[in-house]
This record gives sequence, C-alpha cells and structure tokens, in this order.
Amino acid sequence: MARPLRIHVPGAFHHVTLRGNHRQPVFFQASDRELLGRLLAAGIADCGARVHAYCWMTNHVHLLVQVGDVPLGVLIHRVASRYARTVQAGLQTTGHLFENRFHAVMVAADAQLLALLHYIHLNPVRAGIVDHVAAYEWSSHHAYVGTRAEPWLTTAFLLGMLDPRPDRQRTAYARSLGGEPADGIVAAVAPADMETVVDQHPGCRTANPTVPCRQTLSDLLDQATECFGVTRESMLSPLRTRAVTSARQWIVRTALDRGIASVSEAARFLGRHESSLRKALARRSPRHDQ
Repeated sequence: MARPLRIHVPGAFHHVTLRGNHRQPVFFQASDRELLGRLLAAGIADCGARVHAYCWMTNHVHLLVQVGDVPLGVLIHRVASRYARTVQAGLQTTGHLFENRFHAVMVAADAQLLALLHYIHLNPVRAGIVDHVAAYEWSSHHAYVGTRAEPWLTTAFLLGMLDPRPDRQRTAYARSLGGEPADGIVAAVAPADMETVVDQHPGCRTANPTVPCRQTLSDLLDQATECFGVTRESMLSPLRTRAVTSARQWIVRTALDRGIASVSEAARFLGRHESSLRKALARRSPRHDQ
C-alpha cells in the first residue's frame, strides 16, 4: 500500500516524532545530543524553518517545527541522515538508526500549540524518568524559563501567546506547567487528542469557553514579526523580500481561517492590492511533498 503524501503548507506548524529503529536508542552519550542540536541549527538555517520546542528522549525525538518554503521532509531527512552517519561512524555500526519514516502532525490552533509545548516538555515526566520537567536536561524547557540560551530555538512566539508582557512571559510559562491547567491551557494532551483542544489562551475569557479569542489583524502582524523575523515597518511598506511576502501571506491565510478579516480588509490593512494577495494565496495552495 502506498504511503500517504505529506502536505506542505509554508508557515505551518508540525509536531514531529523521530524514533529509533525498532525503538532502539538513538543517543549513546551526551555529545550525541549536542551533535543533533548543531545539525538541527544548521538545517533550519538552510531550510528557512523554525524550531519552537524539542525534547531528546533516549530512543526518540520530539520537535515542534514551523516550516518555511522548504518542505518538512527535506529538513528532517537532512538532519537525521547526517546525524545517523556521524553517530554510526563513531560506533562502527551500519544499518538504520531511525525508523524509515518520521511521524508528523500539522498543528493549527493556538491552544493546540500551547498544549503541544507542554506535551513535549512533560514527556520525561510521563515516562517516569524524572519527577519534574526542570530535572530533565535535554529539552527546550530550560530556554523557556531562561536558564539556558539556545540561539537556534524560537521561544518568543509561544511565550507571547502566554502573556503579551515580556517581563511576565517566563513566569506565565512556569505557572502553566503546574499541577492544574493554568488559564485555560491544557497541561498535556496525547497526540491523538490534539484536534480536540479548545482554541483559547490567556487573555481570552468568554462566557462560552468554546468561543475562541477575538484577535485582530494588528495581533497577527505582531505574531508575524516574531515568527518570520521581519519588522512592522517592512510589512506595511512596498518591500517584497521572501520573508516579508511569506509573512503577509501567513497573515491573510490566518485571518481567513480564524474569521478575523476578509482578503479585502487584510489588503487595506497591509497596504497591498487585493488582487495580488488573492493571486499569492492561489499560488500558495497546499501542495504535496513526496
């Protein structure tokens, strides 16, 4: 039976799980985990992607990846193959280190991203390896609380969803990992449950908890500047670099998906022609990554 095709949507978020072949270990010493971090940093730089969270377990890897124009499979294959070759050369072994095909789930809603962040960081706790997430060294939790700097990791986007005030973001993150789900955030969910999480986050309190937070185009613009590494000024200017163009398209797609604005309203906000945005959206319709 043929394998299902992977859908590529520029700007989309994916929960990636990369497992050892036959569930065997993929890390054999601390330097192996450091090697994977270096290879991942180089890979996301080459592919224009972002990693928002990670956890290196003994026999598998969890990643929250946001892709750019390059399909997810290109990034994961590049990193995994280079890592496997280097590790196996040191061990003087051959064969498959990882399973042939990685697992990836596209994540759409804001609350799903926050729940997934917790799911990834709490993996060692659920596995019984440690009693608290801070006791496990090999996850992005330490970057989120500010005790470790990892330049290749993007934390600003999800921290900004927890609290718009920079001086309170890390506290909000730490609080959200408490025994009870904080401020409407689900502390941990299984991958199969990801599509059922209520789309709400801190600062969004409504009478009906199933009603999502009402964002604005300005809110999306702020998120885009963090995600794509662009400025508000460049987004509202005639500039047409790849990053700016991708960020504008993400704003329009997200505004449509969430019912925030129409294409014409987004065009007026961004100072663009409606026709050009519609053509760009048509060109960016989902395509398949073999």
